[in-house]
Amino acid sequence: MKRILFLFAALLFTVATQAQIVKDPTNWSFEVKKKGDNKYDLVFKLKLAEHWHIWSFNPGGDGMLIPPRFKFNPNKDVKIVGKTSENGNKISKDFDGEEGLEHYFEHNVNYIQSVEVKGNTKITGTYSYQVCDESQCLPQKSKSFSFDITDAVAVNDTTKTDADTAGSAMAAAGNDSIQDQPVTTVAQAAAPAYKDADKDKSKSDGNGDNKVIPESLWMIFLAGLGAGLAAVVTPCIYSMIPITVSFFTKKVSSRSQGLKYALVYSLSIIIIFAILGMAITAIFGGNALNNLSTNWIANLFFFAVFLIFAFSFLGAFELTLPSSWTNKIGSKSNANSYGGIFFMALTLVIVSFSCTSAFIGGIAVLASKGGRVGPLVGFSSFGLGIALPFALFAMFPSYLKNLEKPGGWQNAVKVTLGFVELGLALKFLSNADLSRGWRLLDREIFIAIWVILAILLGIYLLGKLRFKHDSELPKNHFGVEYLGVPRLLLALSALAFAVYLLPGMWGAPLKAVSSFVPPMGTQDFIIGSGGSTTASGGHDGLDGIKPVKFVDKLAIYEPEVAKKYGLVTFFDLEEAKAAAKKLNKPLMLDFTGINCINCRKMEGQVWSDPQVMKMLKEDFVIVSLYCDFDGEVLPEAEQYDSKILGARVVTVGDKNEDFQATRFNSNTQPYYFFIDENDVQLHPKGYQYDPSVSKFIQHLNEVKAKYKSLHP
Repeated sequence: MKRILFLFAALLFTVATQAQIVKDPTNWSFEVKKKGDNKYDLVFKLKLAEHWHIWSFNPGGDGMLIPPRFKFNPNKDVKIVGKTSENGNKISKDFDGEEGLEHYFEHNVNYIQSVEVKGNTKITGTYSYQVCDESQCLPQKSKSFSFDITDAVAVNDTTKTDADTAGSAMAAAGNDSIQDQPVTTVAQAAAPAYKDADKDKSKSDGNGDNKVIPESLWMIFLAGLGAGLAAVVTPCIYSMIPITVSFFTKKVSSRSQGLKYALVYSLSIIIIFAILGMAITAIFGGNALNNLSTNWIANLFFFAVFLIFAFSFLGAFELTLPSSWTNKIGSKSNANSYGGIFFMALTLVIVSFSCTSAFIGGIAVLASKGGRVGPLVGFSSFGLGIALPFALFAMFPSYLKNLEKPGGWQNAVKVTLGFVELGLALKFLSNADLSRGWRLLDREIFIAIWVILAILLGIYLLGKLRFKHDSELPKNHFGVEYLGVPRLLLALSALAFAVYLLPGMWGAPLKAVSSFVPPMGTQDFIIGSGGSTTASGGHDGLDGIKPVKFVDKLAIYEPEVAKKYGLVTFFDLEEAKAAAKKLNKPLMLDFTGINCINCRKMEGQVWSDPQVMKMLKEDFVIVSLYCDFDGEVLPEAEQYDSKILGARVVTVGDKNEDFQATRFNSNTQPYYFFIDENDVQLHPKGYQYDPSVSKFIQHLNEVKAKYKSLHP
């Protein structure tokens, strides 16, 4: 636990540094050893670079260490025999005296799996592992393997069908996996191994920013804290504040003891949510959550989850945990011991689930973009937000009388949050839609739905729309219903937001939300463009040179400012190099993403500046390299295995990501690098996300000066 807390604090309070990639220090090779008639050992040989180690199958420690695992694709001609063994000089060491013994291997280790085959065959699957040195652990990697059996004797098995044989083989390996052994089998027909393997892509904000940096953890921390404070005003928690605080301040022997117990109670809430965050990381792994956050299937899942939360807040049904949980834990709650106080806090967490579930779901989604530490940061800060009022009112109990009594206003808060959840759900559906190119939620459709939601919310807050659990508005001395000032201001804000969005239906840029709505390229009609977004000036050519490659598929994702100001953007590096050579201009490599929020912010806040736009149009050749574009599969002859990504490069997006990582030792977006037509880098550093116009202009001027010195 000490290591985790230290890592948590270090990541929160360090300043951002230039992102760098540590190359994989492992070297894997594979060998088949024949042991008898159709019996073989499959040997995975690993050599580790100096100072690096890999965890044992039973790593020990604090339970957060990731052991290697081997998965075999189903094969009717193969039977998995026993468990995978590990052979090497195992080292056991207690690093800090608190986590217990940790078991690992250095230098060399072999993993051996025995199999029986019915004839010559190919055995395939995937293996995953994590390696560490004295100061850091690299993200877990997953790669594919293949063994060829070429000297087996054909066996005609008349006692079992192929399906039976395959089933017994899978069962043999499956029994191992039930006992938490590293060997498992893939139970479903697998796609090519490189598609099943998790790519080593650590993405920080889930919208294209691919490396976890302290700013993203701060964002997760602040979002979790804000969500916790917002959850406090829901009926489940708000009504418990005066009851709980009064219990601790009045039913104990002294005020100091009551204050101490109240603080323990508040701290217990934080610890409970921190444990929940660590459990999410331990179960799913930081990398798995990161990869899910940008996966179109995961986005559809998040869309469904947020819909459920929204409908629950709107009163369609109530989300609750089993009552047996509450009863069992509540029976252990008392104020006579710290353990009893902890169970009191746990009871609050459980009984308030119907109100906090939507917040928890949202934090889980956001925290998934913060790597292994993200869930710990997000849930701890969420617990802090909930616990703060209990601690503050315990310290200043006289202010309890100022708390407004629970009432219909709290249900209004829930309904308002329900509308917000619907809007957020739409964003996840849009992410999946953009990723797959379905065109279900073009820009004007997305905006139209948001406009309707904002108008309905405004009408609701004005008291003209009622839901299931709503009560009447408060009445004045004359028996007439009236609106409170806060509710009126919220209603005006919702209606004003709807009015602001409305021009976006006809192509208005909507800079305040441009990073959340679909790109302008999906708009079917824009006033002043002849009724079609395809008429943008960006593809009329640059001094007679017209982008061609991938324009048909990527033009819809082109930056809004490029369309507005006629900035030509290429989407293929070689095509852009040819243009740069002909025009004698430097190349700006725009490593970006379809769902990258920070990319849209840079384009909307920096590229749109008149001086910046003039320089981009007149002095540079722009090539936008989308690192999450999966809509174009490379020809099989152009596909290859990327060492730095630890995965196979299959799509144009994979190729762009591998180029950025290999050439510039970076994997974050947005990131701008500058080269000439001969691949000479024109600035020692790239320009990462920093929406400062002056800094970006200074960077562009330095690039121009360097280019002129090389091309007089």
